Amino acid sequence: MKRREVIRNLSVLPVSGVVLGSAIPFESMASATAAPKRDIFKELGIRTFINAAGTYTALSGCIMHEEVVETIRYSSQKYAAIDECQDAVGKKIAELCHAESAMVTAGCWSALVLGTAGVLTGLDSKKVAQLPHLENMKSEVLVQKEHNHGYVHALTNTGIRVVEVETAEDVEKAINDNTAMMWFLNYAGPNGKIKDMEWVALGRKHGIPTMIDMAADATPVENLWKFNDMGFDLVCVSGGKGLTGPQSAGILMGKKDLIAAARLNAPPRGGNIGRGMKVNKEEILAMYVALEKFINRDHKKQWTIWENRIAVMEKGAKSVAGVTTTVTVPPVANITPTLTISWDITKIPVDANEMRSRLRKGNPSIEMMGGKENLVITAWMLRDGEDKIVASKLAEELKKASV
Repeated sequence: MKRREVIRNLSVLPVSGVVLGSAIPFESMASATAAPKRDIFKELGIRTFINAAGTYTALSGCIMHEEVVETIRYSSQKYAAIDECQDAVGKKIAELCHAESAMVTAGCWSALVLGTAGVLTGLDSKKVAQLPHLENMKSEVLVQKEHNHGYVHALTNTGIRVVEVETAEDVEKAINDNTAMMWFLNYAGPNGKIKDMEWVALGRKHGIPTMIDMAADATPVENLWKFNDMGFDLVCVSGGKGLTGPQSAGILMGKKDLIAAARLNAPPRGGNIGRGMKVNKEEILAMYVALEKFINRDHKKQWTIWENRIAVMEKGAKSVAGVTTTVTVPPVANITPTLTISWDITKIPVDANEMRSRLRKGNPSIEMMGGKENLVITAWMLRDGEDKIVASKLAEELKKASV
């Protein structure tokens, strides 16, 4: 879960323009819907909760907008060829995000695997069938030491070997005839010695394709075309996080030849490394609708709504003696207002892990992040009015634990 750790790399700058109360109307990520004929969660005894944590895969990512859900409903009632859906949607996504080409994948992980596979095989069908066995193929991918986290396993699925580097000089020494690609992990960008633009420049200098994993980093919206404009050859995005599309979908975009090669390694074709990474017409079309809605929404208004919700929850927490709060914005990944809550343990003698457990077991159940010493809350996955519920429950549980 390191990609979405909201504590790591938090900015020390406070959020500006926070407005208390509810002067600004709230926007829902999903429109109100009629009560279902069958409450499958209740029937199966599955807990549902208010998501004050963020876009974590383990917490089911996001709530899709009703128009995205309607696209899934509508398209599920008609047949369409998968390649035709990918062709049409890929063209639209590429236009929206300043890329030469694009495709919908089975999440960001799938985009990483298929993009790497495309770099390795090109349009050679024999090489496609050969993966992950790389005899007579390039097999090394350069990765900065600070970027070499768990997500790199998506690349090694193709059979490649990761070569760690730290400096530009390391890159110059490491590049050889066996170097296939250079991979950049966006959320780790501030920690690496080589920044994104320099990474791209080094790749261009040596004719090595560069890929960036920007995962959930769809905020600010300019990120969706920033890295294409910067010159990365491949850009990988999660669909069911900030974009509020299907959680099982993602986007791979970049150079036309590399996307074409990635599609050879992907469904609906078989005999390739990506056959199991299926996205059906419903997810492909819904991903496009989600992206279009995300890009075209009023982002300034949305930011103010997030600030307002954070302020409501901060006020609830601070109503309890001994509580301190900080509101910050991460500098790179998950760029949304983030509330950190801590307290004087002599006045409230429970640690944050216990407090999170109490909120999780409450009614309604509430999920948030943090460690032993604090609670970390974001607002971007909250729905209308849930900030007030979180504020009330925070105050209630903190008061209960007070001495």
